[in-house]
Amino acid sequence: MARFGIEEEFLFLDEHSLVPVTLAAGTRERITRLRTGGEVTKEYLTSQIECLTEPVSTAEDATAQLTHLRGLIGWHAQDQHAIAAGTGTPFATTRSSAVSPSPHYDDVAAQLGHLTRDHEVNGLHVHVEVADDEERVRALERVRGWLPVLLALTGNSPFVNGRDSEFASWRSILIRRLPSSWAPPSFRDYDDYRAGVQRLIDVGALTDAAALSWSARISERYPTVEVRVFDAQLTAEDSVLAALLSRAIVLTDDQSHADIGVDGIDASLWTAARRGMSARLIDPTTGEADDAWAVADRMLAAIAPALRQLGDEGHVRDGIDRLRTDGSGAQRQRRAFAEGGTRALGDLLRAGAPAPLPAPGAAEPHTSAPSA
Repeated sequence: MARFGIEEEFLFLDEHSLVPVTLAAGTRERITRLRTGGEVTKEYLTSQIECLTEPVSTAEDATAQLTHLRGLIGWHAQDQHAIAAGTGTPFATTRSSAVSPSPHYDDVAAQLGHLTRDHEVNGLHVHVEVADDEERVRALERVRGWLPVLLALTGNSPFVNGRDSEFASWRSILIRRLPSSWAPPSFRDYDDYRAGVQRLIDVGALTDAAALSWSARISERYPTVEVRVFDAQLTAEDSVLAALLSRAIVLTDDQSHADIGVDGIDASLWTAARRGMSARLIDPTTGEADDAWAVADRMLAAIAPALRQLGDEGHVRDGIDRLRTDGSGAQRQRRAFAEGGTRALGDLLRAGAPAPLPAPGAAEPHTSAPSA
């Protein structure tokens, strides 16, 4: 059974204003020393942190690790009167976040210039294990056409500068400004993929291959296909649903896709970012525009054999039913804000990474991984 891994990014937000705040001195160092049931690492900005699972095979293992990691960072956030928020963009910002000290991040910041000032974005990245180089390229091709509906299902960044952006995924619009963003091109084979990436480096669009911002790519660190189209998610369950869908798509090798091209995929990514599951998307199986839920149903039908073989069918069905009932992250954020302003929105965000202890100032939370 192909393993998968999940990388979740979080912004630390002031619990009242919901603007990004820099973690207190030494906090990230204390958290990132821990290696129990996944790990926590620093991210691009000092207001961000990233949680990474170990490679897992089941939804239960992934959920256990994410819950443990979210509780850990939630405890540290509470201790600083902050919220560890699983959201693609902050509700509001002072544009004062600093870049984390790192030679790689220094290079990226020098490359992005002014873009760094409001690049406060959080994503969810899913790694799916694929051992062979050429098969990873073929798997990337299978993922490309489904990227828009995956984004529509998981849009979770509706606010910008304290106002409703009217987008389901404002994070995606910010990412669009980067070189090599949104849909990857189609590649003939692994050599063609590597040559395409190298051309972007040669012209100075990228500092190195690790800076590639496509919504799906071949990982530079692991033998995986990395699906990066998702906003950071409100809950561990939302993140696991995205991971299970990604794994089934990568492993379904008998899909027949129409040739809709990068422009067709990017146009659908834009409408998905704008309207979420109310969008019209180009269906990769027919090449025709259709409602997002109709495209989602065809995706689920295409990957159903893989979901059954992996034992994920029930988890995915429950997750999709939950989205139909409760709405996407963006819809839930809007509903909370409409009902209770920043206090209610803060409560929603805090619930995704709740502190496991009753009060700040208590002893360090238990750091051994829970049993799956």
